[in-house]
Amino acid sequence: MSSRTLALVPARSSLLDYVALTKPRIIGLLAFTGACGILAAAHGHPDPGALAAVIGGGALCAGGANAINCALEGDLDRKMERTRDRPVAAGRISEFAAVSLGITLNLIAAVWLTAAANGLAAALAVSGTLWYVLVYTLWLKRRSSQNIVIGGLAGSFPPLVGWAAATGRVAPTALVLAAIIFLWTPPHFWALATLLRDDYERADVPMLPVIASPEVTARSMLAYAVATAAVSLLPVLWGGLGTVYLTATLLLSGNLLRLTVRFRREPGRPAARALFSYSLIYLAGLFAAVVLDRVLIR
Repeated sequence: MSSRTLALVPARSSLLDYVALTKPRIIGLLAFTGACGILAAAHGHPDPGALAAVIGGGALCAGGANAINCALEGDLDRKMERTRDRPVAAGRISEFAAVSLGITLNLIAAVWLTAAANGLAAALAVSGTLWYVLVYTLWLKRRSSQNIVIGGLAGSFPPLVGWAAATGRVAPTALVLAAIIFLWTPPHFWALATLLRDDYERADVPMLPVIASPEVTARSMLAYAVATAAVSLLPVLWGGLGTVYLTATLLLSGNLLRLTVRFRREPGRPAARALFSYSLIYLAGLFAAVVLDRVLIR
């Protein structure tokens, strides 16, 4: 290997580490729900610049929030098998550098969204970051089993950002989309936490599957799944969404409830894995149905 090649290896590794701080796999679903928000609000025909800002700016905000989260949770990440090799936990990137990256990405996103869409969209995007960092990471994660319930509200902001970017306001349908994400998050994340229970227990993080029995966890997950299914029907009642969406949500929610009931009866890893995997399909499918319905009823 040449000296030139050797010199490039650290720089390449550092760049990949900075990308890893943003947790790209998590960003994708958030960017998707934001894109669906603006597409639905604009009946499938948003301003291209605003659409790019919602997707790109939303991804930057989410990535920045994740980078700050990595900086603040390095001690926890080092205790968990799944996260101990993250850049801050492993000592490859400093906490200061991670926080600086997170703030910079959010500033870029705020300017971009303000210029391409409007100030409301920018404010909502940055609010999602602040909620994730201040409420979830700093306040609740280490203290309460309701950490992902209240802190999970951060994931509800993208469709609001998208709707605001298209219309300059937040309509009732957009609020329902945000509420769906809020209610969907506990069963989704508690299914994952069931699979990672040993990791969270080792790090002393009070996720519900760690501090409560499988039966209590399963009952709580079912309650939120039922609430998710019920709230998903609200836009149909006032005509915000029509039969295409209604058909999709009945099918998707029916299967979500089926898998949650299965976990209630068999609160083990196989049922948790099936529920977690499907929950991602559920949310993506539901939001895709929102866009399709709004395009068809234009």
